[in-house]
Amino acid sequence: MNIRKSKPIIGISIGDINGVGIEVTIKALSDNRIFKNFTPLIYGHGKAISFYKKILGIEDFNFVQIKSLNEIQHKRVNVINALEECPEVIPGVESQEAGKMALAALSMAMEDLKSNAIQALVTAPVNKNNINSEELHFVGHTEFITSAVGAKDSLMLMVSEELRVGLVTGHIPLAKVSETVTKERITQKANLLLASLEKDFGINKPKIAILGLNPHAGEDGLLGQEEEQIIKPAIRELKDQNKMVFGPYPSDGFFGMMHQTKFDGILAMYHDQGLIPFKSIAFSTGVNFTAGLPVIRTSPDHGTAYNIAGKNLADEGSMRAAIFLAADIVEQHGEKSE
Repeated sequence: MNIRKSKPIIGISIGDINGVGIEVTIKALSDNRIFKNFTPLIYGHGKAISFYKKILGIEDFNFVQIKSLNEIQHKRVNVINALEECPEVIPGVESQEAGKMALAALSMAMEDLKSNAIQALVTAPVNKNNINSEELHFVGHTEFITSAVGAKDSLMLMVSEELRVGLVTGHIPLAKVSETVTKERITQKANLLLASLEKDFGINKPKIAILGLNPHAGEDGLLGQEEEQIIKPAIRELKDQNKMVFGPYPSDGFFGMMHQTKFDGILAMYHDQGLIPFKSIAFSTGVNFTAGLPVIRTSPDHGTAYNIAGKNLADEGSMRAAIFLAADIVEQHGEKSE
């Protein structure tokens, strides 16, 4: 079913109701520009949103409660309840009930995303601990959504106006990174990054940098063999396919000398290698985008932030950027299909 009318519907799964997700969502959606290009639909519960609206004291934020997507109202913030009863909202407190709400909101939103009832999904932060159970091993939104849509692979891509950083390996222990970094995996992730830069960001003939794994990118094998045996062969293979891929670069010198400004995208070998410089440069406006999927999903680049939940201290910049990036990619896809 596709109930799209004149504007795309951007879904927002509300995440952990005891974290900052609802706060930053309310603040981001108080920007009147949103209604010009898309219609927001929050998956969560009206009572939780009313709770935080009262705390924040934002009188200009209003929403309409709907029971199904057939009732969607454009030029309004729409809310649909993911559970019949709303768990007690206790800002800053981890609870199993909040985890159940977060999973219910995410699952409902995913069903609508897969059926194209909504055109993109923005996921507010969750707590993996209170979502995990004997039935579900939840290591992150990226992995959950990739599995839910039946995709073989995806790419965690951190995006800001200044920077796009993809990861060869994601949510795995550091001790397992070296064995997971293979030539095949690097070429696969590089191809996902190149394809996303073209399809999702409209960049013709994108140019990407690939970082090394070891200090000083291995220093010709002195500090590790991965660059010589795995990373450089992967780069040569990509270059043989006439792709604009360069490296491997030592991560510290690469970012220290601002080389990221010379490339359309960067491929890091592991989570912190890519996310530490990214968040240092663009924390308040950074977005986590899952590239390589048949659906569009973005997220703010921060967590639940229990320590400031309910205190009206959370910065909505990253959530606003995530919402607008999702809408921009929807528009980019529409232009490609015309």
